[in-house]
Amino acid sequence: MNYFKLKYKDLLNPTLQALRELGGSANSNEIEEKIIDILNLTENQINEIHKGSRTKLNYQLAWAKNNLKNAELIENSQRGIWSLTEKGKGIQNIDESELLKSVYEKNIRKKYNISSVSENEDIQSYFENSEIKWEDELLEIIKNISPNAFERLCQRLLRELGFVDVKVTGKVGDGGIDGSGIIKINGTLSFHVVFQAKRFAKSVSSSVIRDFRGAMVGRADKGLVLTTGTFTRDAILEARRDGAPNIDLVDGVDFVQKLKHLNLGVEVEQIENVKIKKQWFENL
Repeated sequence: MNYFKLKYKDLLNPTLQALRELGGSANSNEIEEKIIDILNLTENQINEIHKGSRTKLNYQLAWAKNNLKNAELIENSQRGIWSLTEKGKGIQNIDESELLKSVYEKNIRKKYNISSVSENEDIQSYFENSEIKWEDELLEIIKNISPNAFERLCQRLLRELGFVDVKVTGKVGDGGIDGSGIIKINGTLSFHVVFQAKRFAKSVSSSVIRDFRGAMVGRADKGLVLTTGTFTRDAILEARRDGAPNIDLVDGVDFVQKLKHLNLGVEVEQIENVKIKKQWFENL
């Protein structure tokens, strides 16, 4: 199989396998890392960009998770943790085509009043999902704001996440350090953090991480790099290299998800669904 042409259909079973091997639950990054190992993907396959700030692997994996969720095999929490459902735990392998047809019949045909889909049509066109669309749209907006505005956005985001004394340095030639802040764990332990804000349309390389680590040593307890782009596989491995100060990474998709969670520039409309419990009245 040519994994350069992977579609979400090809990631359905690997996603289930990844969750099983990770103990039944994991966040999206952990699932992606495990799938990379399961499929033995190359660096080019891992880093290939789909469009904007999302890799092809990340994009197709998002579709795979969405369809497995619609099939009630996996579920996700508000904190972004994906887990196998009871139904999912009892299934080792699925027939990908049958699952997609089932999800299509249950969720798409009724919603859009579509009578049928030909075998030659790409069924993915019927699974367009606002979850992916809004992320790409918001990233495009952020990538077009000024560098200073992006630094202020990062400052606001960190404050909302619980950082205090967050400062943007605005200095040039400071080893990539754009600001600093203090985070308290359980209101007791404090860590001094320096951060780098990269309004990028491409992938952040491992050399950027190494330079940033060199600048932060002796100046902070932790390092944080936020970007509107992605991180190469080498950059991710460099950030958590044994024997070196750990650097946390927030890519474009993580960034906008945090904005959504904190309602920063994003408003989520809730649809009220009122259900009457007839039996409750009968038991009075």
